[in-house]
Amino acid sequence: MRTLEEMKSAIEALPRREYLDLVQWLSERNWQAWDEEIERDSASGKLDFLIQEALEEKSQGKLGSL
Repeated sequence: MRTLEEMKSAIEALPRREYLDLVQWLSERNWQAWDEEIERDSASGKLDFLIQEALEEKSQGKLGSL
């Protein structure tokens, strides 16, 4: 495995198209990890407080439509 500094240098040396492909891949990987975290948190009940807050706002007439 290369060091971080070696990877940075290798990335800086990439042709533009390959650099953009790498950026796209990293972005997709990041969003996938985020989606998986949200799914785990939702399944475990960690996000239930958001539902409760929304229901309270609705009962108080504080929710607006877009």
